[in-house]
Amino acid sequence: MPVIKLTTEIRAPLERVFDLARSVELHMASTAHTSERAVAGVTSGLMELGQEVTWRARHFGTWQHLTSRITAFVRPLHFRDSMVRGAFQRFDHDHFFSPQGDLTVMRDVFDFQSPFGVLGRIADRLFLIDYMRRFILARNALIKTVAETEQWHRYIPHP
Repeated sequence: MPVIKLTTEIRAPLERVFDLARSVELHMASTAHTSERAVAGVTSGLMELGQEVTWRARHFGTWQHLTSRITAFVRPLHFRDSMVRGAFQRFDHDHFFSPQGDLTVMRDVFDFQSPFGVLGRIADRLFLIDYMRRFILARNALIKTVAETEQWHRYIPHP
């Protein structure tokens, strides 16, 4: 089973980065190239433990639906979203956050299994691992840009 591990250094407070990473609106902004939209469950705001969201997006030329749930949550250090329904056999995406001086280090561990047995493993090697890596990198780049500028106010609700 493939595991994608990425690290992003962000010059912003830990809590801000944690909240941006669980923002439904920021996720949609980072996936504009796939026309991804939250269509059921939590469709706006910040995801919390036990909550689900169903995404509708165009991948590989076809519309797909994927439902994920927040299955682990320790604010502001970690959360996990796990697929409930969708195109993968399974996936767990762990998001870890740690302060290091004036930086927040955001680590992603995306552990997934494709369907279709040996054909899925071939697809993983041929294109899916790279596709998912680029997908997460694009999301992380937007989180970094938003967190390091005043744009973060658009995505984190004010009390």
